Amino acid sequence: MKKIFNIIRKWPPCWWAVTYSVVLIGFTVLVLLSTFVIESKQVSGIANSGTDVKNTQPAALISDQSYKDSNIDIKLSKKRVNNTSVYIADIQVSSVAYLKAAFADNSYGRNIKQTTSEMAEKNKAILAINGDYYGFRDYGYVLRNGTLYRSNYGNSEDESFVVYKDGSCGVITESQQDAKSLLKDGAVQVFSFGPVLIENGKVSVGEKEEVDQARNSNPRTAIGMISPLHYVIAVSDGRTKESQGLTLYQLAQIMKDQGCTEAYNLDGGGSSTLYFNGKVINNPTDGRKKGEREVSDIVYIGY
Repeated sequence: MKKIFNIIRKWPPCWWAVTYSVVLIGFTVLVLLSTFVIESKQVSGIANSGTDVKNTQPAALISDQSYKDSNIDIKLSKKRVNNTSVYIADIQVSSVAYLKAAFADNSYGRNIKQTTSEMAEKNKAILAINGDYYGFRDYGYVLRNGTLYRSNYGNSEDESFVVYKDGSCGVITESQQDAKSLLKDGAVQVFSFGPVLIENGKVSVGEKEEVDQARNSNPRTAIGMISPLHYVIAVSDGRTKESQGLTLYQLAQIMKDQGCTEAYNLDGGGSSTLYFNGKVINNPTDGRKKGEREVSDIVYIGY
């Protein structure tokens, strides 16, 4: 060991520079792989209670545009807005326990991804949409099915969409309400993406407002509430010759027209996917290739 140390001490300065560069590059590559590629599963979470129901699915009446049993009633429709196909699901449930969320590979963590349909099939979802892609960020509340997984927030003005155990929904500013207090208030789902589309019955976005790099018309995914236990989901196509896409204002107007008193924008673009009765309904694309993008999570209706 002493001989090795003496040899290293005699290295010329250029060798030290090369060695330092190699170590620095290796460390940088490791950090990038850990952030964007290597799966990192985490299992800890703070759990709430009070939303469990028996996981038995009753007989149902099913068609291409509907699903109805004693607990769940879904009606699917399609309309054209701004030269764009928009798919709208009107959903009524007897308990908020049927409005669920799931993680890719059923695991919370970083860089764990599956397509919306893969997660939907694995969880036997009746209807599913892509969620807020929590794994793309290291901030923003993550509370799913009554369990809190992440409680740190980013921007002080970030607003999240909350589903409570009585079936009602609302909007909170993360910097103004502690995540653990949401559990005490009965929150069972918290989605952190945005922006808010409708709050207290009023459209909350302007005609030119957008999110981060999302500009102009794009594929969109939104979730909203008409009244407790009565929800609306909207997914639009976009970035194709057949469908231009929607602005956030147009998306908000669609949710308003459906009667939503609260509505929220989820991850869109190439992530936007609607799954219903065993198949993908819309036409997912990132503008370059057609097909589903792998994402971190879904919101779904099921048992």
